Amino acid sequence: MQKKILVIEDEVDIRKMIAFALESDDYQVIAVEDGNAARQVINESIPDLMLIDWMLPGISGLELVRGFRRSAATRTVPIIMLTARSEENDRIDGLDSGADDYITKPFSTRELLSRISALLRRAEDFEGATQTLQAGEIILNPASHELTIGGKPVNPGPTEYRLLLFLMQHPNRVYSRSQLLDYVWGEDIYIEERTVDVHVLRLRKLLRQFSVDNMLQTVRGSGYRFSISTSQ
Repeated sequence: MQKKILVIEDEVDIRKMIAFALESDDYQVIAVEDGNAARQVINESIPDLMLIDWMLPGISGLELVRGFRRSAATRTVPIIMLTARSEENDRIDGLDSGADDYITKPFSTRELLSRISALLRRAEDFEGATQTLQAGEIILNPASHELTIGGKPVNPGPTEYRLLLFLMQHPNRVYSRSQLLDYVWGEDIYIEERTVDVHVLRLRKLLRQFSVDNMLQTVRGSGYRFSISTSQ
């Protein structure tokens, strides 16, 4: 089935270039110039992936991503942020807002297509998991994409969800940042290992609300593990 991609980019030339590249690669493309137009599109149909420019008229791309992550309809839709900002803090802000990947302008259409393909493939791989997982009060049901802690529904972002799913599938094993990038993000995702720390911190913050953050452990000099043991 043809995948639908929503492009939110206010620069006409860039928007047309992206749309042409995606359509040439057999994607269905809807390209709009701002957040209001994007919301109208989403009200009619949820895309399989969104490309969102940081600097948009009206509401910024950063705020747009945060809003999409708060909405049940778009919470799990993969998002790539497009921006001319290249400083580390900017990349972290973009990922921390809820974006799954971050690509800096100028970029090649080949790189963009590669990242889109990897992100969609990763989402499909994780959708294939069906076995319900439980660790203490944490219950994750991949079939229904539901997470509950202490009987209360929890709505993590898509990357935090996949990170928790992977770690719960492999309890008590230590994974380095590079291994987590390969297993959770995908081997052909070109992002820095620092990205793992950002999402681990966000997942830990979510778990802390239910006093179960000690299950997500940092192993100094090695990486991270998920364990029902509270010892570090």
